[in-house]
Amino acid sequence: MESPIVHILLADDDETDRLLFVEAFEELKIKTTVNTVNNGAELISYLSDNPENLPHLIFLDLNMPRKNGLECLAEIRSNMNFNEIPVAIYSTSNTTKDIEDTFNSGANIYITKSSDYNELKIILGRAVQATLFYKKTSFDRANFVLKL
Repeated sequence: MESPIVHILLADDDETDRLLFVEAFEELKIKTTVNTVNNGAELISYLSDNPENLPHLIFLDLNMPRKNGLECLAEIRSNMNFNEIPVAIYSTSNTTKDIEDTFNSGANIYITKSSDYNELKIILGRAVQATLFYKKTSFDRANFVLKL
């Protein structure tokens, strides 16, 4: 039996980060399709414009123009059409405040961006497994921050 394709959506304003993210998923052994958007406003538009093809997982940068990641997360969790989509925060920030705010707002997992490409691939693969294949009915604070 062939494994299903995982549809992933990344919202990140940094072009280099988007390119590395897509490249990392191309090298992983997980069957994926990856779409990217440049900011939070584009993310919400993408979700609204594609109700028949919603992603299985959203990776969400916190610091973006037009609409930041925390605003997007609140909008996703308050919308009946999107609120079941797992959201992985994908940020350069590792402050306690950002981690707490995103956990309390309903994110499923928190990832601090790695500058090491091999670490990036490992952590992205683990994030997909943690949020999709081993999804729990409630959030688990102890495993919220994903680290190598």
